[in-house]
Amino acid sequence: MRSRYSAFVLDLRGYLMDTWHPDHRPPVIEPPEPGLRWLGLEVRTARLCGPDQGEVTFVARSKLGGRAHRLSERSGFVREGGRWLYTRALDEGAAG
Repeated sequence: MRSRYSAFVLDLRGYLMDTWHPDHRPPVIEPPEPGLRWLGLEVRTARLCGPDQGEVTFVARSKLGGRAHRLSERSGFVREGGRWLYTRALDEGAAG
């Protein structure tokens, strides 16, 4: 999760695509809006749900146009070939 947050901060869309499970990956990731500043990540929980499944609950803070924003999500991950891949937001209405 931390590496994906860093990829959002640095606009490393290739890395985000590589760490997104192909069954859930969007065709493209749009560039960030001009002026978007990421302010921090708080990982609230991380737990294994099986040998190759996990969940991470986090809050990411950002600022755009002078307004503060918070993204709260419970994210699903699966391990394939030794790599953890993001699947999707597990909460209704959350963005990933």
